[in-house]
Amino acid sequence: MLVVKRRPGENLRIGSNVSVTVLSISGNQVRVGIAAPKSLPVHREEVYLRIQKEQAQDTEKC
Repeated sequence: MLVVKRRPGENLRIGSNVSVTVLSISGNQVRVGIAAPKSLPVHREEVYLRIQKEQAQDTEKC
């Protein structure tokens, strides 16, 4: 895992086509913006896990 410090307005680049921008910091919350191609799904982890679970259930039904 890469750990970096960023200030609001600063970016991280992932590959050549994904940019993560720190928008604001308030207490223990950090707001980030993610710019990625539409072909690359971007989800919060809890949403991603729910999608995976639903897909596994759909596969079991077949």
